[in-house]
Amino acid sequence: MSCNSSHLSTDEQLERTARRRAGARMGWYAHALVFLAVNSVLAMVSLSSGRHWAVYPALGWGLGLLLHGVGVWIALGGGGLQSRLVAQERERLVRERSGL
Repeated sequence: MSCNSSHLSTDEQLERTARRRAGARMGWYAHALVFLAVNSVLAMVSLSSGRHWAVYPALGWGLGLLLHGVGVWIALGGGGLQSRLVAQERERLVRERSGL
């Protein structure tokens, strides 16, 4: 029975991790959507005034969006690097536990 409860805790942990990662990705999508909407309005206002100032907030905010994306897609495993490192650590811990 203890194997079953540890299996459930592993499933719960996987569910929690999956939800956290999906939430982070959804957060980035929302950020990108707001970026597009707001900067589109700023670009229209900028063009209607005959001045091209809207490029500056778009560049600044775009950098923030890029860094947010890096944090979400690479740090949370979107790039595959984290998955490989986690697998290596898991294998190392299993070897240590078994005394090999």
